[in-house]
Amino acid sequence: MSQQTNDMSRAIGDLESLVSAPERGLPEELLLLVSRLTPLVNADLLIQDSDGRTLLTWRHDQFYGPGWHIPGGIIRYKEKALDRLHAIALQELVAKVESEATPLLVREYIDPHIRERGHFISLLYRCRLLTPLDPARRYVPQDPQPDQWKWHERCPANLIAQQLEYRTYFK
Repeated sequence: MSQQTNDMSRAIGDLESLVSAPERGLPEELLLLVSRLTPLVNADLLIQDSDGRTLLTWRHDQFYGPGWHIPGGIIRYKEKALDRLHAIALQELVAKVESEATPLLVREYIDPHIRERGHFISLLYRCRLLTPLDPARRYVPQDPQPDQWKWHERCPANLIAQQLEYRTYFK
């Protein structure tokens, strides 16, 4: 066995020792490393009301800046996409949802200008709220915070770039 192979095996062992339960997610630094090496797979929730409005949540982070997005998240190791949808709904909306069994859309997003979190395979699922939204998380224009929600009649101008393909689902 070559020295390079030995070094690689040790490095992989060191990284694996940092993750006791990958099904609960990866430490941020390791997730960023993985995202530099392979596409990430995420599940997104398309929630629309009887008036055709679309539910979006506010986002403001180092990767995508401030803007609206369809709630979603990265699927964990050995986690079913539908289970991730339910976890996202609880985490971002403090609500329960039901979803269609198959994605409405499967799309690939590659941003050639960013190194980390720049390649995604996204699964868009049509979902329906089963419980009311948390009123404490309603969007406050004077003080926008991550995960605040708002119903949108049209696609907002500041929908994050990574989700611009979803514009066709707004009325």
